[in-house]
Amino acid sequence: MSGLLIQNGRVVTAVDDYRADILCRDGRIVQIGEDLSVGEDVETVDADGKLVLPGGVDVHTHMENTFGGATTADTYESGTIAAAFGGTTTIVDFAMQGQGERLPEALGRTLERAEPQAGIDFGLHIITTDVNDQALADMKDLIRHEGVTSFKMFMAYPGVVMVDDAAIFRAMRLVGQHGGMITLHAENGLVIDQLVREALDQGHTAPKYHELTRPALMEGEATHRGIKLAELAEAPVYFVHLSCREALKSVIEARDLRIPVFAETCPHYLFLDRSLYADESFEIAKYVMTPPLREKEDQEHLWQALKFDDLQVISTDHCPFCLREGHLGLKNQKTRGKDDFSQIPNGAPGVETRMSMVFDGGVHGQRMSLNRFVQLTATAPAKIFGLFPRKGTIAVGSDADIVLFDPDEEFVISAASHHSRVDYTLFEGRKIRGRVKKVWSRGTKVVDGDEWLGRPGHGRYVKRGEVGGF
Repeated sequence: MSGLLIQNGRVVTAVDDYRADILCRDGRIVQIGEDLSVGEDVETVDADGKLVLPGGVDVHTHMENTFGGATTADTYESGTIAAAFGGTTTIVDFAMQGQGERLPEALGRTLERAEPQAGIDFGLHIITTDVNDQALADMKDLIRHEGVTSFKMFMAYPGVVMVDDAAIFRAMRLVGQHGGMITLHAENGLVIDQLVREALDQGHTAPKYHELTRPALMEGEATHRGIKLAELAEAPVYFVHLSCREALKSVIEARDLRIPVFAETCPHYLFLDRSLYADESFEIAKYVMTPPLREKEDQEHLWQALKFDDLQVISTDHCPFCLREGHLGLKNQKTRGKDDFSQIPNGAPGVETRMSMVFDGGVHGQRMSLNRFVQLTATAPAKIFGLFPRKGTIAVGSDADIVLFDPDEEFVISAASHHSRVDYTLFEGRKIRGRVKKVWSRGTKVVDGDEWLGRPGHGRYVKRGEVGGF
């Protein structure tokens, strides 16, 4: 078959909601209309009773990411398969700059691993840990020639990946001048490290102390500081995994002043809270992510911010480490911190559950419209990170990244049936309504119910345009 015709579906984008047929050829959408007539070389799919959505865009995932001696459980193959089953057809992952490594080398090394494995399309941010004159020159070249238009910097983890304020400012100013953007992990790393040392000195080693030593005030302080650096640099800034009122307050104030500040939150901050850290058991390690889960009251503030566009994106920060050492042969997972919470690899899975969780809690929960759901999970991330209109919408000329979605089918989330290599899910046993049925990546069907039809290497590296366009 050289083409695809999806008939009778309810097509929903960030701005539209209508019934139509969609014709795709050579990986792109070529025609949208009523009662389209095509030749015999076209596969026809009846979408009656289903939603036809643009493939999700998750701009914050960590596949094969080695951090502090621990490597995430998902490969680019397993992670992109999990993403596809969850209705995500494009991810933006990370290339991490190693010690003494130039940024183009980090990009090349990551592409060598990712391109033969990826089942869906992907872009890359570069985690930048050494800002010098060469790095600044490399950033400029990467934006212009390699489609890397965003660079992540950490205000936390001193001695590992943290950079100082002067480095952040220099990078913001240079990158902003050339159509790129710095994304920030905003926590006050020096103060948090002091709190961690004090807790360990007092003999507090259980996982729950991860949350107690990373207070929301320190996320709020760093977010405010990052905004001021961006304002001085006259550059846009994007805050990853925003979790609390203290950080949100600064973002709202800046956007009200028309400062180009963008921010995401993640499903675990919308649906889970710090009450899960209530005991001393090691099972709590599954909730050791950074920032940690916050107060129940913070969830209402996050949902409200999503409604009024103070938060623009829902990503996952998919950063999976197993609870059981040796699962699928994986080593240095969560149990490496069994006797010291500060050694537990920070991160949790989420790439496969994002779309359905947000649909259930957001759309069925009457917290957002269908259009807003598409905006937050596909269109806005594509626009902010230079992927739109190739990704993030259903339109003539866009890539045929399409999801057939049943808004009413119920299912129970379980690690036993997911496609990630990690051995747990944050939402085990949760019954939700709204399920991905079929997925096409550039017109190729990769998911059909419970069946994977894709292949390693189908996914392509996508060079991105200027960021921040919204």
